[in-house]
Amino acid sequence: MPIVRVAAVQFAVTEDVEENLATCLRMTDRAVAEGAEVVVLPEFCNHVSWYDDRDHARRMAQTLDGAFVAALAAKAREHGIHLMANCTLAREDGRTTGSNILFSPAGGILAVTDKQVLMGSERDHLDPAVEPSPIVDVPFGRVGLYSCMDGVINETPRLLGVAGAQVLLNSLNSFALDEASLHVPVRAVENRVWVVAANKVGPLVPERSIGTVAERVGVPVEMLHGAGEAQIVAPDGTVVAIAPRTGEAVVVADIEVAAADDKRRPDGTDVMASRRPDLYGPILEAPRGRQRPAGAEELVTAVVSPADGDDVAGLLASALDAGAALVVLPELTGLDPDAIVAALAGSSAVVATSVADGAQHVGLVLSAAGVLLRQTQLHACARHGWSTELGKGVEVADLPWGRLALVVGDDALYPETFRLAALQDVDVVAVPFTVQAAADLDPLLLERAAENRVNVAVASRRTPYGGGALYPLSTDFTLWAPGRGPFRGIISRPDPVLATGPVEVATLRPACATNRFVSKGTDVVDGRPWDLAGVLVAPVASV
Repeated sequence: MPIVRVAAVQFAVTEDVEENLATCLRMTDRAVAEGAEVVVLPEFCNHVSWYDDRDHARRMAQTLDGAFVAALAAKAREHGIHLMANCTLAREDGRTTGSNILFSPAGGILAVTDKQVLMGSERDHLDPAVEPSPIVDVPFGRVGLYSCMDGVINETPRLLGVAGAQVLLNSLNSFALDEASLHVPVRAVENRVWVVAANKVGPLVPERSIGTVAERVGVPVEMLHGAGEAQIVAPDGTVVAIAPRTGEAVVVADIEVAAADDKRRPDGTDVMASRRPDLYGPILEAPRGRQRPAGAEELVTAVVSPADGDDVAGLLASALDAGAALVVLPELTGLDPDAIVAALAGSSAVVATSVADGAQHVGLVLSAAGVLLRQTQLHACARHGWSTELGKGVEVADLPWGRLALVVGDDALYPETFRLAALQDVDVVAVPFTVQAAADLDPLLLERAAENRVNVAVASRRTPYGGGALYPLSTDFTLWAPGRGPFRGIISRPDPVLATGPVEVATLRPACATNRFVSKGTDVVDGRPWDLAGVLVAPVASV
């Protein structure tokens, strides 16, 4: 199998374009000195990512035939490497874009891709992509390029993964601590690809104005610095190399590119071949904003995580005794639905679980009155080979405390499933599940809550990788919003509550699902690149 050494680089930039170019060239040399054959530089290498106005951004932007780009091309040619650099570009059609440029070892430009999802003030100064990013065939494999906020939600990396990329190169310009802990590694494991991600350090706002900006937005100056932690992530989500939080750095790793061709879960399910493009059409529809009112402020929820031999009926009773209004059981617990309904007599609580019903794996939401919601599993699953009749969409139930969706078993592995639920203004998602891998609860299901702004409750039998988990939404989500609590450096990561015993109880926050704005003008659901996402609904190639 071919092995290639890749490097993720981190450094600071200023308002001095010539100084920034010198830094790019110097740090590329440093990466090559460590044997790198592929080098990824951070986002916005030409100028600190803060502008006085749109005209200022245009003046600082580079051109593809200009000196800045030519110098980078010459550096790639000098070392015979693939080099990805990011800068703002003054496009001939009048747009000013944040763009990744991939150079060949001969110094030619192999691809230029524009950022698809703009973050906060970027929307004031830059223009988004107007066409999808291509897959680039290079001697070591198939490569896709994306940038920063593109990876805080799933669609842009997903488009590349579905189109066949083996390695994703990600340029970042981020102060957020959860880029490294969540948003970067999850894009590797959900698509089963390598990710090489380069981030900034140092001020992300000009030194001349950083104090004023920090006071205006109510955060410490040091929190307006790049968060570093450039990293390289394997297809199973393992971070194989990571840089420190501060200071210039280069991290390298020797990667077996072909490892990204294995899309199988531990049970043998191929998570790309099992996708259901025929169901994903709503993701490509124009945003309409949330239509439903807010749910309840709080919802006491329990997840049951039995070990082998545990009395599941007894654990359900314990969860109800703890005051849970929603109880989630693992998939296929074996409890008779009629027995669950009987256990709910006199209670307003509901229980989510799943059952085998002929050739269907069916999720049920049960109350004292009977079945409230029936959800057939949507994606084929190797360990449930008997389940051959698949569902036709995500069903939703309106309950007194909010809108509930039920994601059955391995449907939870597909980011499209949760996006379909979010597009129906769901507040809470219940997931009867079986944990199979170290990355299942964090980052996979944690990201499903973060990028859709939905509360998630996952129940699984206890496995070596854990049991259930609850992901309550935060109450102070939008960056720099008036009245927001002290900024902790987190962009969208919820605080997970992992099950430490057979019954775990936590308070979810349905009402918080109405706020999807991570920053000014940037909605994590409606901000998806819906008009560029055609590959999501293309038929799955036969395998």
